[in-house]
Amino acid sequence: MADQTDKIAMSSVHARAHVQGRDVEVQHDIDDPLGLSAHIKHGSDMPGANTSRKRHLGLKKNHPLQEFYEIQNQSIRAMLKSVEEHEQEVTDAHGANTLMYGICVKGSLVANIILSGLQLYGAISSSSLSLFTTMADSVFDPMSGIMLYMAHRAVNKVDPNKYPSGRARISTAGNIVFSFIMFSVSLVLIVMSARDLAAGSEEETNKFHLPSVIAVTVAFATKLGLFFLCWTVKDIYSQVDILWRDHRNDLFINGFGILTSVGGSKLKWWIDPMGAIILSVLIAGLWLHTAYDEFQLMIGVTADKDILQLITYILRAYYSGPRLVAEVDIVIDRNERVEVAHDIAEDLQIKIEKLPVIERAFVHIDYETSHKPEHNLKKLM
Repeated sequence: MADQTDKIAMSSVHARAHVQGRDVEVQHDIDDPLGLSAHIKHGSDMPGANTSRKRHLGLKKNHPLQEFYEIQNQSIRAMLKSVEEHEQEVTDAHGANTLMYGICVKGSLVANIILSGLQLYGAISSSSLSLFTTMADSVFDPMSGIMLYMAHRAVNKVDPNKYPSGRARISTAGNIVFSFIMFSVSLVLIVMSARDLAAGSEEETNKFHLPSVIAVTVAFATKLGLFFLCWTVKDIYSQVDILWRDHRNDLFINGFGILTSVGGSKLKWWIDPMGAIILSVLIAGLWLHTAYDEFQLMIGVTADKDILQLITYILRAYYSGPRLVAEVDIVIDRNERVEVAHDIAEDLQIKIEKLPVIERAFVHIDYETSHKPEHNLKKLM
């Protein structure tokens, strides 16, 4: 095993990269082959760290260069951590927030069911198109919660023999389906509102119904509480992030719906159907944007720069649903035995797949660094 570890270290440092004119091939520190730790800036070493002149002027904003080096320090420390440390951090974060996750998902589901009933009453009793729009969005919220909950269970219980590499995309597919359902509902409401505008009204204003406004106001206040609740763990759980975005959208939709409904009752009748059209267009646009983002994950958009830097220096990574597929090339002596080369690649594959953001890893073995001719996937459609 020690021999294999040495071979992994040697094959890793054969990557073609340079740091301040030094070739990586001459670096032999397994934990820090590129000498990144030497570039961490401490305290007064950072440009702009001396802020005494700024303090007496009441300015607290960090110097741009100081902010840059703070971000760089975080990236370097993340890259120097072992896979086990990254894995343990995520495990600790999930363990510490399991209760909050349950409250966010189940609490949002229960609240959405109750609020959909409230807003259904408000829309029917007032006959306000603006409130019908908020009601339609609210009625589909419980369906969203159920789909997210089912997707989360499916990802954890999926048969690996049936879906060997795509189980994380189950939640992505569910989000796309729900996005197009909401888009279709918005189109129906736009048609209804446009029809009422074209028909006109003999009355100057619509009838004002106070209980309906109170019902939607209660929904607004509840959504505000759920918004802040989900915000605390949205960066840890992708399902909670979807719920957080939904609550954020509902805040504006309910608030604008209340204003246009009251405006149609107190100012001019056409404010209500016009507000319904504006809200429906907004909802359709938001869900189309969500569908586009999910499609990007589904088809394999490249990973964020920070993630690419974190994983390794010679890696290609792209999304497969909410997690990533990683491909890495390693260089091994051309005279090495096949079984040894296989074991080295397999050990590295297992190591990369332990990273929480990785769904699947592929390790390609090469015997030289020029990669000529380079393998490219080019097929006629």
